[in-house]
Amino acid sequence: MKRYSAFAIAREAFRHHSGWERAWRSPAPKSKYDVIIIGAGGHGLATAYYLGKNFGITNVAVIEKGWLGGGNTGRNTTIIRSNYLQDPSAAIYEKSRSLYETLSQDLNYNVMFSPRGVLMLAQTQHEIRGYKRTAHANALQGVPTEWIGPGRVKEICPIIELNGPRYPVLGGLFQERGGTARHDAVAWGYARACSDMGMDIIQQCEVTNIRTSGGKVVGVDTTKGAIECDKLGGIVAGNSSVLADMAGFRLPMESVALQALVSEPIKPAMDIVVMANTVHGYLSQSDKGEMVIGGGTDGYNNYTQRGSFHHIEETVRALIETFPMLSRLKMLRQWGGIVDVTGDRSPMLTKTPIEGMFMNCGWGTGGFKAIPGSGWAMAELMAKGESPLTDEFSMWRFKEGKFIDESVAAGVAH
Repeated sequence: MKRYSAFAIAREAFRHHSGWERAWRSPAPKSKYDVIIIGAGGHGLATAYYLGKNFGITNVAVIEKGWLGGGNTGRNTTIIRSNYLQDPSAAIYEKSRSLYETLSQDLNYNVMFSPRGVLMLAQTQHEIRGYKRTAHANALQGVPTEWIGPGRVKEICPIIELNGPRYPVLGGLFQERGGTARHDAVAWGYARACSDMGMDIIQQCEVTNIRTSGGKVVGVDTTKGAIECDKLGGIVAGNSSVLADMAGFRLPMESVALQALVSEPIKPAMDIVVMANTVHGYLSQSDKGEMVIGGGTDGYNNYTQRGSFHHIEETVRALIETFPMLSRLKMLRQWGGIVDVTGDRSPMLTKTPIEGMFMNCGWGTGGFKAIPGSGWAMAELMAKGESPLTDEFSMWRFKEGKFIDESVAAGVAH
């Protein structure tokens, strides 16, 4: 694999860009692999990458029924933060945030990580108490975050309206090293690195059945034929329950759509990410100038990847109180993603009742920020059978009552 650099760009400019290699190979599947990862999104590709980088396991296939990064990885609003209340959550998200900081150098691919800061607004007395509690917990966890007052909020985000008619801004929880990254680039960078290690990324290849023998996984049936494996990782976000059903067990989760939209591009107006959980909306500005707007999940189970007008109306109406300038912008496009939500709004990185089969799912609305840390932890779990980052995230915690309740702690799981 040729390294990308300023010199390479200059060299190719003189050659009319004729010398660039394909970023990753598109091979036909082999008959058997040591490990098969189902799902070529960010989490699946990161898992494959760290299997190779950290454990030398490179006889790996990453199977994707659509196109690489075409699921939730390419449909999110790119927020990266780690200021969670519960210790297991803070540990894996902070691992991920720290990996994001050097990811471009590690992959030799610009993922456009921008530590612009993430501000979570407190607009009720309940949120003030909750965020101050989180700030104290983060201090104990070693996660840099701070509580700030309304004056500081206005200073770092001048376009905000502090004295909204229903929900005035009373302060906020600010993580200065949080931010955003380019979602497509994260998937492409991991894919390029995996391919360079000899792994096979197989697109347009849908898994139709999981084959087991004596309670152990032995392979999968796909639209491109049967493929055998020693270990299998299911990392397919909102379709995780469908995959589990193929293997003969159930997961304690449900699938819903999460919607987002972007405005027409405008001149730079804000350089941080703002989340308003009371009205359930969040806002940032992309490098192209678009205002990226997201809201909550649909109130009913579904598998749609399209947006709906009522959700846009609900989200934008709420945000206009806090950001009046939004009322004058035109919407450019909208979309939806299928997210898998657990009862405690925390993920599952877990062994399953099938020996050799592992699942990474349940990230709900917070999956993108966890991609590097999730891949690191899942690779360790698959390679060694355990990982300190995944110990608390077993699927059996619901049976045992050991919830990691971020829904109550944070009020929102973004």
